[in-house]
Amino acid sequence: MSLITRRRFGAMAGGAFASIAIGCRATEAGQTNDGRLSARPRAGVATTARSERLGLDPERDAMLRLPPNATSSAGTPLPLLIFLHGATQRGEGMLRRIGDATDTAGVAVLAPDSREITWDAIRGDYGRDVAFLDRALRRVFDTVAIDNTRVAIGGFSDGATYALSLGLINGDLFTHVLAFSPGFVVDGEARGKPRFFISHGTSDQILPIDQCSRLIVPALRRRQYDVTFREFDGRHEMPPDVAREGLGWFVDRPR
Repeated sequence: MSLITRRRFGAMAGGAFASIAIGCRATEAGQTNDGRLSARPRAGVATTARSERLGLDPERDAMLRLPPNATSSAGTPLPLLIFLHGATQRGEGMLRRIGDATDTAGVAVLAPDSREITWDAIRGDYGRDVAFLDRALRRVFDTVAIDNTRVAIGGFSDGATYALSLGLINGDLFTHVLAFSPGFVVDGEARGKPRFFISHGTSDQILPIDQCSRLIVPALRRRQYDVTFREFDGRHEMPPDVAREGLGWFVDRPR
């Protein structure tokens, strides 16, 4: 039994959001792939990076934020969260949205920008965003000591949909997936057994919970995935207490 897919979501959803979230576009030649990431954490890496832009693209880049004690504990591997923004947003906004919760939790955060208005497979095929994310991850794995038992991908809204989808395809890299108000799951070949933290507002006006997370969660559980589901009284949002709960779940439950 399959998860809720882009096609099924499009059949159920309507209005302006659906046209943004599932509108088709041509994929650039040579950019289509299967959503697989090749970058992997390496042993013996000292943390030499700083909290900064990675400088991989002059217009749409990626931000790295390290907890305050990262360089003073250069040999201690850190949990890593790749945190993906919603449609029309940027990675820097995700860092502002989550505030200092990741510093308190001692988590390194990579917050990339999508190449276009939203993540590639939301509107078409896996391609440029996967390639850029691979480049960004290779830079992080070369310059930050990362705990390979705690590598998470997460996001909000379109970013949550993309995190779920890449998390399933790359479950041999990602140990945890945090999806805050996701819409659906993009098709792909699942690998590994990551754990999932999914949250959704019961009054979500953009991605209604009954058509989204309340279908996604049981489908994941039928596939024998470990899923923590947090419903909250709210709309299309990521409340600070829910974000902190998700981070605590990630840090406290290594693979």
